[in-house]
Amino acid sequence: MAELQVSRATPAQWSRVAEWAVAEGWNPGLSDGPCFFAQDPDGFFLGRLAGDPEPVSAVSVVTYGDRYAFLGFYLVRPDLRGRGHGLATWTAGLAHAGDRTVGLDGVPDQQDNYRRSGFVLAHRTARWTGPVTASAAPGPGVVPAARVGAAAIAAYDSACHPAERPGFLARWLTAPGHRALARVVDGRLTGYGVVRPAHEGARIGPLFADTAADAEVLLEALAAASGAERVAVDVPEANPEAVALMRARGLTPAFETARMYTGPVRPVARHRIFGITTLELG
Repeated sequence: MAELQVSRATPAQWSRVAEWAVAEGWNPGLSDGPCFFAQDPDGFFLGRLAGDPEPVSAVSVVTYGDRYAFLGFYLVRPDLRGRGHGLATWTAGLAHAGDRTVGLDGVPDQQDNYRRSGFVLAHRTARWTGPVTASAAPGPGVVPAARVGAAAIAAYDSACHPAERPGFLARWLTAPGHRALARVVDGRLTGYGVVRPAHEGARIGPLFADTAADAEVLLEALAAASGAERVAVDVPEANPEAVALMRARGLTPAFETARMYTGPVRPVARHRIFGITTLELG
């Protein structure tokens, strides 16, 4: 059997992996890859076999500073599964993280495998999908995120994410098709969110807000801005108010993942996290 060779991927090469993710039903956003390459251009890996023009396997391990990394897009081509290619790619990708704590969002039936690699369950996350009815005009206090300013958005984001991510945010807020909105009440930022086109409908993430009322106003505004009939939000079960909001607005859970870490992460404002950014890339 030919030996698998794992090497770093370019953004152009990674587009093939995005096609695999679509086939798996992950429904990534159309501009997700380039945004995360902006954060860590060395964090994307492909496995190849000699003589095969198509990649065999993939994994991303995107680093954030010197303490945190996030693993995603762990995929093996369906016709070549069960031959050890995934584990070889996984091992090569994790080496990029060094001694950082690594996070991932994995399907529950793979938890035992992840646990053997040192990952510990933190909470579960469910993707909620459906139409969101919204008024024609944005709710009170909703403004373009650009009007609030990049520094204010970054500070708010920092309280809700395990690490600083300025390179990523700069691209995520302004990528083609992305709409970033914030809510300001009495001159104070009370939340922000981003909606982006996906292969099916639109994805909302992150959705960070002080209260469920702030989150609901932003959810409506983002759904309206997307122009899509259906949206999807990845909601951590660690925030029961977020789950209650999705249920009250008529969205339904499509599938579940497990957020796991290899070590400690800095505290985050869980009550503000109504939707994480992405399951695939953190």
